[in-house]
Amino acid sequence: MNWLDLSTDVAVVLGGTGVLGGALAEGLASAGASVVVAGRNEERGEARVAAIRAAGGRALFVAVDASSKGSVEAARERIRVELGEPTVLVNAAGGNHPSVTVTPENPVEAISLEAWRENFDLNLVGGALLPCQVFGPAMCAAGRGSIINIASVSAHLPLSRVMAYSAAKAAVLNLTRFLAREWATRGVRVNSITPGFFPAEQNRRLLFQEDGTPTPRARAILGHTPMGRFGEAHELVGAVLFLASQRASSFVTGADIQVDGGYLSQTI
Repeated sequence: MNWLDLSTDVAVVLGGTGVLGGALAEGLASAGASVVVAGRNEERGEARVAAIRAAGGRALFVAVDASSKGSVEAARERIRVELGEPTVLVNAAGGNHPSVTVTPENPVEAISLEAWRENFDLNLVGGALLPCQVFGPAMCAAGRGSIINIASVSAHLPLSRVMAYSAAKAAVLNLTRFLAREWATRGVRVNSITPGFFPAEQNRRLLFQEDGTPTPRARAILGHTPMGRFGEAHELVGAVLFLASQRASSFVTGADIQVDGGYLSQTI
């Protein structure tokens, strides 16, 4: 038996146009799933779909704004028509907005409620809640589904500067466990993955100087990571395949898998 065979699954990756989400989409396709790369950037989405198809996989790009329930609902209907009912949902959309980054020039008390709410809309509402509301009920009705939310090490240990992002990702963890409890008897498993530090478009400037050397912040992160390096996008794929597979993780729900090089195990 192939424990990670997803050939009967339709997997939706919201945020699949990003570096990490795109790698997860390719990984799911390599396990046999029909994959939907969903996001705002059509050029990057279609490029990822082309790469999946070139490797022999099945994929479709769907434009979607994860923070709009109507947009997510429209995406779900198109997916149903073109590929069938989704059985795997990966919520990989999110990010940190510069306006809520805490610095000496922008202290906690200066952050506006509007900016705070925008961050929660991006990471909690659009990054987990709305997609679960839209895709979850059909999975429950079918008695089969796996939802995988993407959290962050800063949800466990608040990371300096990214207060709103940390709080929103902590809420994602809590929501994951709540939905796991609600849908456990209806055949739908809800879990999360906590990535450590993976260089991507949104954090590269914080981690590397123009000459490619690590910034002081990057050096501090690496010093707190027992493996002493950053993660690579493909290193998230195994955890996603495990949680997506009904065979491999049929009794796993409400769990959080940390893929962080040991970051959360380190104290001093």
